[in-house]
Amino acid sequence: MGTLACVDPGLNSNSLEKEMEGDTFSGLGNGTQVDNKVLQTFQKSFVQVQAILDQNRLLINEINQNHESKIPDNLSRNVGLIRELNNNIRRVVDLYADLSSSFTKSMEAMSEGDSAGTMRSDGKAGQKRVRPG
Repeated sequence: MGTLACVDPGLNSNSLEKEMEGDTFSGLGNGTQVDNKVLQTFQKSFVQVQAILDQNRLLINEINQNHESKIPDNLSRNVGLIRELNNNIRRVVDLYADLSSSFTKSMEAMSEGDSAGTMRSDGKAGQKRVRPG
């Protein structure tokens, strides 16, 4: 069995919360401001993904231990553990697909409002940065 690629292990719910504090986030590189509600949705999804990936790490460790033990009961147990791991991977894929869709929709909604600048969740207008061309 190969290795499972996962998100940065240093990224956890606490670092996500610190990253997403405040009403807007302008870390997208182009000055786009993202509403706090959108960030909360992303944070919730990323926390769910991280929890599943943490569970997957434990499952993989148990699967490897069972495999190395070569004990018939442990090897039989691996069938169910591998099914659980596969289901978890499907859940992560679904969460990332939902995140992608949500992000696209929020970017589209924000770009529609860009002609008059951006509005933050506190109702204050933000400034769109325009780079000379």
